[in-house]
Amino acid sequence: GVPTSRSLSLIASQSETVDRPWYRQNSNTTDPELMVSNVVAITTRVAPSFLRVGQLELFGRRARSQQHANAEQELSDIVKHLIQREYADDIDPSLTFDDQVIQLAYAFRERLTSLVTNWIRVGYCQGNFNSDNCAGGGFTLDYGPFGFCELFDPVYQPWTGGGQHFSFLNQPLAAEKNFEMFCRALIPLFAHSPEQLQALVQLQDNFALVMENKLHAMWASKLGLKSYNDNLFMPLLKLMVTTDVDYTILFRELCSLPQDATDLSKAFYKPPSNDTLLAWNQWLNAWLQQLKEEGEPMLSAHEMKKVNPKYTWREWLVVPAYKLAEQGDYALIHKLQEVFSSPYDEQSSDIENMYYRLRPREFFGVGGISHYSCSS
Repeated sequence: GVPTSRSLSLIASQSETVDRPWYRQNSNTTDPELMVSNVVAITTRVAPSFLRVGQLELFGRRARSQQHANAEQELSDIVKHLIQREYADDIDPSLTFDDQVIQLAYAFRERLTSLVTNWIRVGYCQGNFNSDNCAGGGFTLDYGPFGFCELFDPVYQPWTGGGQHFSFLNQPLAAEKNFEMFCRALIPLFAHSPEQLQALVQLQDNFALVMENKLHAMWASKLGLKSYNDNLFMPLLKLMVTTDVDYTILFRELCSLPQDATDLSKAFYKPPSNDTLLAWNQWLNAWLQQLKEEGEPMLSAHEMKKVNPKYTWREWLVVPAYKLAEQGDYALIHKLQEVFSSPYDEQSSDIENMYYRLRPREFFGVGGISHYSCSS
């Protein structure tokens, strides 16, 4: 349910190879240590367009500095192209161009804030969310560098060069910076339209509030609540950090409305202390009481399963699949595709035992599984 470009094809050469940096087996280093030979391949992705905020920045900078006589017209042209390719159904073509640009900024803000909210909902960290990796259409451009948060860490970052500013729960701030760059690129178009310029500034100033409201609604939905409750969410966040929980498994287990902290054991990477179990039980009691006050808890549990996936991408399960695929055996690839095609559904006990489980300790900190460098 997260907007994304789609993968059309993967074409591999039968003769050419290329060397790339990678990690030794079971290595715990940050940077790759050796060169490995891989088959040359081309992947083709499909989207309405591949225009990025970074491209608008380029044309906006040229227009601001009047780099050449047609700079402002080129900026106007690329914005019109973005509207035509990505926002034709959202923007009234009878409006003046200036007003269309304001509608564009509003629509992009809606898509961008929803996108990042959904990334966090499913535990995804883009890892390098700069303006060159931010699609003007407001969808996930691609999934590399990529990572799904397993052991919960607010500053989880799978890409070794990404830094905390692109980490898991900092993605809303990265999105705000992208929107700021987006708006800045549009400013030269309003040189003679002070009212529209002020409207654009207002849209930018309100980004954080819109982002916060969507995040609050998302957290409420993950907990089955009708509205966000800071007195429940903030203690939960603290417990998640101190207890070493699996992000996906914890929220999925909450869908069963556990009465006791021991019912959450599947999500714990280490046995909690007695004090921690007591804190979890106190939180569970407060949460379940809130669900009762708001309505029917079982109905809430049903709705929670629609927003808390049971199965997400876990790199340590994917590595064996692509290793076998290198030898021409695609059985695990097809199995993963089947499992991930219904990520919110209960599946067979065999599937659950294989794909709904904690990362084994031996895969923590391993290069190519827990983290990857951009060059690899």
